[in-house]
Amino acid sequence: MKIDTTLLTPKLGEMAIVTRAAESLGFDGIWTAETQADPFLPLTLAAEHSRRVNIGTAIAVTFPRSPATLAYLAWDLQRYSNGRFILGLGAQVKAHNVLRFGVKWEKPVKKMRETIEAIHAFWHAWQTGEPFRYVGEFFKLTLMTPFFNPGPLDVPPPPIYIAAMNKMMLRLAGSHCEGVHIHALHTVKYLEEVAMPELAVGWARSDKQREDFSLSTAVFVVPTDEADYAAWAEQHVRQQISFYLSTPAYRLIAELHGWEDEAHALSQAARNGQWDKMPAMVNDDMMEALVVFGTWTALPGMIKAKYGDLIDRVSYYLPYVPGENEAGWRATIASFIGN
Repeated sequence: MKIDTTLLTPKLGEMAIVTRAAESLGFDGIWTAETQADPFLPLTLAAEHSRRVNIGTAIAVTFPRSPATLAYLAWDLQRYSNGRFILGLGAQVKAHNVLRFGVKWEKPVKKMRETIEAIHAFWHAWQTGEPFRYVGEFFKLTLMTPFFNPGPLDVPPPPIYIAAMNKMMLRLAGSHCEGVHIHALHTVKYLEEVAMPELAVGWARSDKQREDFSLSTAVFVVPTDEADYAAWAEQHVRQQISFYLSTPAYRLIAELHGWEDEAHALSQAARNGQWDKMPAMVNDDMMEALVVFGTWTALPGMIKAKYGDLIDRVSYYLPYVPGENEAGWRATIASFIGN
């Protein structure tokens, strides 16, 4: 199991310091999220200031970008990082696509499939020099002259991961991708009863095996070494869990565990703007299923015992800031390596 860090609010001016510190500590990967900034720009700096770690998007919102834009961005970052880039894509939800990005919401699973296929068509043409053509329902792409062809890579093309929670997107991840981003709002029951069986359907369609594929996720953790930090971390994860459970897009987890009443109550509180009351509405059963409590040193062993071989890459749903909790992060990474 690899240990990564996810930068939820990546800032260009901080990327050099964060990247060098993360690689020095021993993290295996650095992910950027599309929240308050573009997720690709910071990774240019991450590639420049690292030599070993994987770098990738977790995730970049897909539909506001054309397949061509995504193909060029990923090709450049893969070349510049010498083969360490992972293209992580996600559909996001309808409201954000329509009301924040100003793009249509239409058949998201099929459009995601065509986007991935079109990206691969670009990459194949660039790598081999063969004619470029991709025609589907959403994209009709047939033009690639030598002037616009960036040429082949000396390393393999970037792997593609997609964010997936529900059946059809999980199957698409299994059939068309090298990995999947599992949302932090997950449980072992969800992984065993929903994610793995649906991914397996996709693997069978493309003659893949489990070992050909990577499951990546963030885990809600509360390091217990220091009382003040543990109290802050618990409040932090309660806030995040309450927000996600209030969102209909993640209702599957509530239904799987019989938390429908609590999820509906959280949705009502969110509609009423009662954000400060929502963390207390996350009950003990939810915390036990969703959160790992332990010392910095013990957390890796507890996570590996909890997940077994279900997960290949993990990050903590906690901010990594160079110079803060340095001893704790160092202890947890050393424990990951040692276990």
